[in-house]
Amino acid sequence: MTPFNALTLAKEALRGQKGWEKQWTNPEPKSKYDVIIIGAGGHGLGTAYYLAKEHGITNIAVLEKGWLGGGNTGRNTTIIRSNYLYDESAGLYNHSLNLWKTLSQELNYNVMFSPRGVMMLAHSVHDVQSAQRHIHANRLNGVDNQWLTPQQAKEYCPPLDISKDSRYPVMGAALQRSGGTARHDAVAWGYARKASALGVDIIQNCEVTGINRSPDGKVTGVETNRGTIGAKKVGVVAAGHTSVLMEMAGVRMPLESYPLQALVSEPVKPCFPCVVMSNAVHAYISQSDKGELVIGAGTDQYLSYSQTGSMHILQHTLDAIVELYPMFSRMKMLRTWGGIVDVTPDRSPILSKTPVGGLYVNCGWGTGGFKATPGSANVFAHTIANDAPHKINEGFTLDRFRSGRLIDEAAAAAVAH
Repeated sequence: MTPFNALTLAKEALRGQKGWEKQWTNPEPKSKYDVIIIGAGGHGLGTAYYLAKEHGITNIAVLEKGWLGGGNTGRNTTIIRSNYLYDESAGLYNHSLNLWKTLSQELNYNVMFSPRGVMMLAHSVHDVQSAQRHIHANRLNGVDNQWLTPQQAKEYCPPLDISKDSRYPVMGAALQRSGGTARHDAVAWGYARKASALGVDIIQNCEVTGINRSPDGKVTGVETNRGTIGAKKVGVVAAGHTSVLMEMAGVRMPLESYPLQALVSEPVKPCFPCVVMSNAVHAYISQSDKGELVIGAGTDQYLSYSQTGSMHILQHTLDAIVELYPMFSRMKMLRTWGGIVDVTPDRSPILSKTPVGGLYVNCGWGTGGFKATPGSANVFAHTIANDAPHKINEGFTLDRFRSGRLIDEAAAAAVAH
């Protein structure tokens, strides 16, 4: 989707509503704001919305070097779930899932949340043991998850091949019925519209080139291609390029950036009722409301800011999809795309203050960023407004990599979902 089309569709969605032209005009930045948010994706726009709505801070600018929702928010496979292993992760992702349930009503904008269920396949004894451990941990944290036999998995998702001689034999599956999908770009537009109505400036084509600090080290604002903009606080929410931005403030981040790819097929009539994931073979699939099969792959194994990725990753993914769902063997793929994901050593995000006064960071989501959008934005807004974490994100600090108190979610988040 081009910048013109993205903005045109957003404007068309607002046409007929009072003040829609003002909301989508790209304003000239003021000389100073109370808060600057760097990154106009779902997390950044959501943070600005919750700062204005829940904390009464409306003198906010959201700066975006491209167009709103044009980064990873617009380049993902839209999966929503909360079946993570550790207490901290379950709390954060379940908070987000609960917000997803009423987000369309909250924003008065249809984000197309569809709780169709997320099923995670087990292909080995290790997979079975790991999945059942997750199920028990989830239930202790109030997260719905259940074990299915191969036949039950087949009943829930008829296209799945559970034959004994299949290349990837299905030994069972974990099912979170409350999980599902949503419309990725609609989330960005919904938050943008509501934030704008509350007085937030959304400034596109405004690339941050530096983060300014006072002699005592506190943030004073940012340098951009549209001039210097002052601010009392700055929140960095720019997936894929967080390390580059934080280096401008002298903060080194424990992040690595990888390409992440996905594909969509030609549209067909409804035939796939849920989301199905396979960690063992790094392939997952759902069907969009337009009828396309949405297929996700694993991350590439090299560091890069490229949005293309390796062809062999796509080939492996499609081979696995055809083995698991033989009925799709003649489907044509219409397009592929890539995003850049920031990954931390423990595969969990950072929602934290930094050593620089007035500077906050939201990053390191790896492959889990979209599903966390409303919850992440909500608690990050709290952190910025109060200069202290919300109880839900108090474990996701930058300091944990110094103390060693990690939240090791590699088993739940190592595949691209």
